[in-house]
Amino acid sequence: MSELVARTGRLQQRYEGGCRLVAGCIPYKFRDHCEDGDADSAKVVEVLMINSPSGPGLLFPKGGWENDETAEEAAVREAIEEAGVRGDLMDVIGDYQFKSKTHQDECCPDGLCKAAMYALFVKEELESWPEQSTRTRSWLTIPEAVDSCRHKWMEETLKDFSSWLEDKM
Repeated sequence: MSELVARTGRLQQRYEGGCRLVAGCIPYKFRDHCEDGDADSAKVVEVLMINSPSGPGLLFPKGGWENDETAEEAAVREAIEEAGVRGDLMDVIGDYQFKSKTHQDECCPDGLCKAAMYALFVKEELESWPEQSTRTRSWLTIPEAVDSCRHKWMEETLKDFSSWLEDKM
């Protein structure tokens, strides 16, 4: 099996209307949960968040959407590179605009970004992944995740994900 390597650089980066285009996902799974040994178990949703090497708080995997891939392919790639998970990419949750303090360049001097965020049903957690030396994975319930979000726009994404999930169940 070939070793997974994270993409680097900005040569293939997509921009639209002065915004850097980003794709990402909310990785999720169901955990069976029995309260007080009750035989009727309810499914508890957990989402996967990762730490950021550049500061406190947790994030969902996301990154630049490149010229040689679709937004869906970019979201799947980021989930593997940053969080070390694979699964089924489900629906798009929405498009979110935010300002990046760390990613300002000549194409996007204000750091404006537009993120296409998807739901990703996790089927496999990799033992080894490209960014494992700088990223830690944390499985959280949705209320825990809301409290842990580093960015306000990710809280909004999580709320939209919760609504999407309710419609699917």
